Amino acid sequence: MKPAHVRIRTVDPATPLGERFATGLGYPLRGAALPTLVGLALVHYLGLLPLFLGTAASLLVWGATWRYAAECMLHTANGFADPPDVGLGDSDRAAWGLTAVHVLAAVACVAVPLYSPGLFWPTLLAVALVLPAIDMALAFDGSLPLALNPLHWGEIIRRFGWTYLLPVGINVAVGILAVLASLVSARLPRLLSLPLFAFACTYLIVLGFHLMGAMIHRRHEHFGLTPEAEVITEALGGHDDQRLLDQVRELATNDPMAATRLLVPRLQDREAPAELHQAYRDLLRRQRLNDALLVHGQIRIAALMANNEPRKALGMVQDCMTIDPDFLPDDPGNAGALAETASRSGMRRMALKLCRGWLARWPRDGRAPTVALLAARELEAEGQAMEAAVLLGRIASAWTDHPQHGELLARIQQLHSGTRA
Repeated sequence: MKPAHVRIRTVDPATPLGERFATGLGYPLRGAALPTLVGLALVHYLGLLPLFLGTAASLLVWGATWRYAAECMLHTANGFADPPDVGLGDSDRAAWGLTAVHVLAAVACVAVPLYSPGLFWPTLLAVALVLPAIDMALAFDGSLPLALNPLHWGEIIRRFGWTYLLPVGINVAVGILAVLASLVSARLPRLLSLPLFAFACTYLIVLGFHLMGAMIHRRHEHFGLTPEAEVITEALGGHDDQRLLDQVRELATNDPMAATRLLVPRLQDREAPAELHQAYRDLLRRQRLNDALLVHGQIRIAALMANNEPRKALGMVQDCMTIDPDFLPDDPGNAGALAETASRSGMRRMALKLCRGWLARWPRDGRAPTVALLAARELEAEGQAMEAAVLLGRIASAWTDHPQHGELLARIQQLHSGTRA
């Protein structure tokens, strides 16, 4: 039996590092990483316990932070696009070694300046410089003695070149943030400053480890690594889509209709990737099958909205409007939500077009006053306050018993007052 399609988001090792850095900025804030970061930041309140208990609790929390960051690096190095769930990373010596090394580094940054304050910045820079080499060595070699070998550090730095400065810079930023935390904490309530700075530091730590994982992933062949994500995807048949796409592109050269038919069965699955949908639309557009493009657009918009991807759905609406200027999603709930999304994104003309189309197609729908108020807001922003008042007046007269009738009248009065002024 053919395995079911399972969505495992992977990253191509050839993806430019600049692109990985740009997308990586949001990595600590999505999936399982965000609740983990929030939880770790709040647990830092344990550091307020008296005497030795607070210090021990803080070390344990930071240990948990580096433990999770280590899992993120290993997960990224294996080609996975999304952060790992807590406790699902490898519990091998490499991950525990990363935790131990970072705890010792933090202790050094705190202890050394106590004997000589002038050594703080040299210690911080030295730690920031060597930690990425130790981290990556542990990730792809798993040997702590090798990772602590200065000669091995030099080899890693040589292999990565200038890109090695990315995690170094993030480590320096973490150190500076720690200094700022100690300075600002004296002016802010401890209960407020503690979780805020803990969250910021944890964000930077996870980001740095993620980028190191991306660097390892890009050069995995140089280190004899086989990304686990590729193995899993192949086992689950995930590469079937790429093979299908290659077959479609080859067939489309001479027989675009046959290539189109080849895609249809796979697209009936809601889990079909965006690349296949785009290939299908490209083939339809090449054959000038505009009606089919609009039908596919409606289906695709509904699927994207069901997956909570309104921005992508809005892009599909724009694409369909280039074919039919009067195009409108066929579900009033989706059309209204997309109008809101367009408004929040500053796409005023798109929001107005969707609102006007909505009101023309579903004038008896109970959500009409809400849509009209949105349209009026956009019209007023366009300098068309009188047109907004007329629109709201028409809706108010049609919905005299609606719960928002009073709001409609009040808004009309505001618009008229603004016009007279």
